[in-house]
Amino acid sequence: MVFASFLLMVTAGASYIFSKDLGANIGLLSGLINEVTPPWVVLSVGAALNFFGNFMIFLAVTRRIAKPQVWHMCTYIAVGANSHTFTNTDALVTCVKNFPESRGVVLGLLKGYTGISAAVIAQLYRAFYGDDTKHFTLFVAWLPTALSFAFLKTIRIIKLTNRPQNDVKVFYKFLYLSMCLAGFLLVIIIVEKTVIFNQMQYGLSAIGILFLLFLPLVVVVIEEYKLLNSSTNMLYSTSSPHVSSSPGKIPTPIKAVRTKQVISCWENVLKPPEIGEDFTILQALFSVEMLTLLLSTICGLGGTMTMMDNLGQIGTSFGYPLRKVTNFVSLTSIWIYLGQITVGILSEVFITKYKHPRPLFLTLILLLSSIGHLIIAFNVPNGLYVATVIIGFCFGAFWPLIYTIILELFRLKYYSTLYNFGGLASPIGLYLLNVKVTGYYYDKEAKRQMVVLGLKRKPGQALNCIGGKCFKLSFIIIAVVTLFGAVVSLVLVMRTRKFYKGDIYIKFREDKKISVVVNNETDGGPVVVEYEMKGNNVNGREVGDEK
Repeated sequence: MVFASFLLMVTAGASYIFSKDLGANIGLLSGLINEVTPPWVVLSVGAALNFFGNFMIFLAVTRRIAKPQVWHMCTYIAVGANSHTFTNTDALVTCVKNFPESRGVVLGLLKGYTGISAAVIAQLYRAFYGDDTKHFTLFVAWLPTALSFAFLKTIRIIKLTNRPQNDVKVFYKFLYLSMCLAGFLLVIIIVEKTVIFNQMQYGLSAIGILFLLFLPLVVVVIEEYKLLNSSTNMLYSTSSPHVSSSPGKIPTPIKAVRTKQVISCWENVLKPPEIGEDFTILQALFSVEMLTLLLSTICGLGGTMTMMDNLGQIGTSFGYPLRKVTNFVSLTSIWIYLGQITVGILSEVFITKYKHPRPLFLTLILLLSSIGHLIIAFNVPNGLYVATVIIGFCFGAFWPLIYTIILELFRLKYYSTLYNFGGLASPIGLYLLNVKVTGYYYDKEAKRQMVVLGLKRKPGQALNCIGGKCFKLSFIIIAVVTLFGAVVSLVLVMRTRKFYKGDIYIKFREDKKISVVVNNETDGGPVVVEYEMKGNNVNGREVGDEK
């Protein structure tokens, strides 16, 4: 199931290739559908939307249909981009529900594969179609759709009675293999900028990518074989705070009677449970924790995405050669991958070992990204190289942090919907900082330059601005807004310190079954007892004798 999720995420990255920011980040519909349907329904809807949106773009680009109106194209783009929210929701939420105690590593890995998806899709496309760009949207239409339908029954919630105890170690193996893939892509991208590839060379690079993409399947087979062996042998022993180790004594089942009463969804909105308990959707949305998280990520994601969407214009305005600007854009997916992988896993290590609040990493990423914005604002010589790495890294780091914090604070019950509310920060921040700030000051400076040069703008002519002043004021504003977001995130850090000092995984250990071998004083043979864990409570029943 995890391996299938990797393949889905690595081919669902068209939103990283084009600026499909709005459609690619409005995932509330996919979240609500996922709350009430099995995963295969969400995956099917996403596949259908992906094919329809991108195939219609292909028909329009290749003039196989009448020239569409602007709103038609906007609809096709939004539908095609929105399909990625269905794939992301389905794969991410299902994986987290299957591995709740490894959530940081899982989210980091899956978002990491999404980060390099643009580079993977581009390399595979060149192997199939060469430099012909007309069929690119057709490729984006059929490849993710085919994989989605192939794995409809694979992406599912899996209940295991004796799940393996080394989940994290296995995910680290996946991590090392994904790093090999990212490194290979980095080398290929750099070589392609210095050597002109022919069709055969593109094909060889694609073979290398496919080999590294499917290499985790070796780990999967080995781990499944171990799991199969463990289920056929004697069930392993374990211990629990409430399980007696005395021979022949089986714990008395613990019974709890719960009364249910119908309560209006609005009645307890302002009476949320403790952090780490199951929040309703409204309780989470109106909580101080969610509001501070969304506000700080709006400030952070808005700035980083503004930089990435304007990277070509920034490089041109600052006088960088077109070839170098192209290199910046090509390598962005690698820096995004590094941010997603590094922070997703590093924050997990610091939480488990040192009990640091995960929102503290959000504060650090906001501070780091503000440095990148200031480098652009003051046009530091050769600073765009550094700024691209910093901001690409920070942009990638935001996503696993946001999704993991939402999961930890509000739990799994309505995670499908709440996870997608986190994605709303991206288009909101982008609209405010890109359209209303950066676009406004860029056009203002470009018009001023035309007046100074005595030029008149022709109808429909695009505005071009040259020099450091084009982005100076806007990126100073973005840096200040990002720093404000860092201050806001400190409120979240303080409010969650106590929660992260405790055992944040205890609530995710519910509903697990373990098997314990105990001695039977009656006939001297061992008895296998199956226990169902509810938090720290254990219910036991005899399931058979081993002679």
